[in-house]
Amino acid sequence: MKATIKNLNNEAVGEIELADEIFGLAVRTDLLHRMVNWQLAKRRSGNHKTKGIGEIRGTTKKPYRQKGTGRARQGSTRSPQFRGGATIFGPVVRSHEHDLTKKFRKLALKTALSAKAADGKLIVLDAAKADTHKTKELAARLGTLGLTSVLIIDGSNLDENFARASRNLPLVDVLPEQGANVYDILRRDTLVLTRNAVEQLEARLK
Repeated sequence: MKATIKNLNNEAVGEIELADEIFGLAVRTDLLHRMVNWQLAKRRSGNHKTKGIGEIRGTTKKPYRQKGTGRARQGSTRSPQFRGGATIFGPVVRSHEHDLTKKFRKLALKTALSAKAADGKLIVLDAAKADTHKTKELAARLGTLGLTSVLIIDGSNLDENFARASRNLPLVDVLPEQGANVYDILRRDTLVLTRNAVEQLEARLK
């Protein structure tokens, strides 16, 4: 499939051929859903914790005798029914990670790229470079392209001025090609790839 290459002034400067096996796949929401779940599970700290009965400070003495008081029998004041007692089946420190094969993760990334292309939300830039690190200037140039919520993926080395200028812009993310991932692609409305990013992604995913 062909795509128009634009510059930051929203002028067409050429055309590029996008590989159908990367940008022309059928959109499968089940793949994307599983991949996003995998990414979000991987970043969870899993350090939530409640105390079991063996971890509560307190006496192990029986509160009162078993029979004859007219009250319910009790074996410990550290039981969950008492204030300050244990939590039964509460969360423990653990990892939320689960496995997905490399083949699956690669297919999910191709599907995310194809989804943006199918929706007409994929723009190819000639280069993501800025003359200055000033945010105002970059915001104006992105405005000419009609970009508000956007992920910009450049080649393996980001332009320092461009990266610094974009940091203060809300809903604008800039990543190198090796950082391209399904969650970040889907959470922004528009995907912008530079010419370098397209070449490197195709070399990596073919």
